[in-house]
Amino acid sequence: MATRAQRLSDYERGFRRAGLPLLIEDFSAREDVFNRAFPLLAFVLLGELLSALDVDWPVLANVGAVAAALALTLGAVMLVNRARGRRALAIPERIGPWELGVFVLLPAVVQGIFHGGWGLAVIVLNLVLLGLVTIGFGFGVGAIVVWAARRLTGQLQQSLLLLAKAVPLLLIFALVLFINTEMWNVFANRTDATLIAVGVLLAAVATAFLVARLPKEVSLLEEDVLADGTPALSRRQRTNVGLVLLISHGLQIVVVTLAIGAFFVAFGMIVIDRAVMEAWTGGAGDAIISTTILDVPLLLTYELLRVAGAIAALSGLYYAIAVLTDGAYREEFLDEITAQMRATFAARAEYLRLRAQAPAP
Repeated sequence: MATRAQRLSDYERGFRRAGLPLLIEDFSAREDVFNRAFPLLAFVLLGELLSALDVDWPVLANVGAVAAALALTLGAVMLVNRARGRRALAIPERIGPWELGVFVLLPAVVQGIFHGGWGLAVIVLNLVLLGLVTIGFGFGVGAIVVWAARRLTGQLQQSLLLLAKAVPLLLIFALVLFINTEMWNVFANRTDATLIAVGVLLAAVATAFLVARLPKEVSLLEEDVLADGTPALSRRQRTNVGLVLLISHGLQIVVVTLAIGAFFVAFGMIVIDRAVMEAWTGGAGDAIISTTILDVPLLLTYELLRVAGAIAALSGLYYAIAVLTDGAYREEFLDEITAQMRATFAARAEYLRLRAQAPAP
């Protein structure tokens, strides 16, 4: 039979795979986040140290610069390790403020020594990376995406039921926009940066609607799946569960948005020819594909992609709001998520009981 430690490790591994690492008791950023990201952080640090190179310098000068940067790094690592009571070149098992300070500041110091300046861009970049690591490893974002993607087919069946209700209004809304001259005037010749900004804005609005609803959904889920006597979730654990719901909802919205965009690209290739394009935009369009299949001329242009993408983004926002306002869909979605999470919360109850037991002598 598995030992108590092995069983606890198996439960904790299962929580990570389910995208709920914060169900692990005594979860620590030093031991459970940054140490797991250590290979990534070490790779980035090495890449930033190579910034000491300069293509305008002689080979020997570059070799000397890299050697000096590596020596400076090893010296800093040895000092931190000795201050922590570890061997000079030991790989740390706990990564705290001192280790993170070396990661953030040392590349900036190297940048300043060899190229001048304060290396502020490097510091900002490393701080952003640490933030992403905290979210990605701390809340198990990668595992959540995998977990939700595996269950996406069943959830999309619920989405299709909602789409069947919403499709008449959605199609009228989208088709009216698509054949509207003003829509083509606004989006057909916009820069990529402008279109990305519009997409980010609409995604932010949709996310805000979803986030506003999450606390209530998490409370309903917690009431349904927690067994009697099982400790309630902490705030961090509720946030982790909410992130699972948010990503599950978000994946559905992304798939539906992409499907709508693909439909209008195909539809536009058939019905929007050069004459229509010129009448609506004042130009024949920047063609990507121009061919004929079974006597049907097909024209794919960058203008068509921009307009179809804008309509898809607007439709995705509409769908995100419909997800929140359709009570029947929310109920069905939560029922499915509840069934899938019940096993994880049952494992948590066993995990907590096992932790409460005294270790075998």
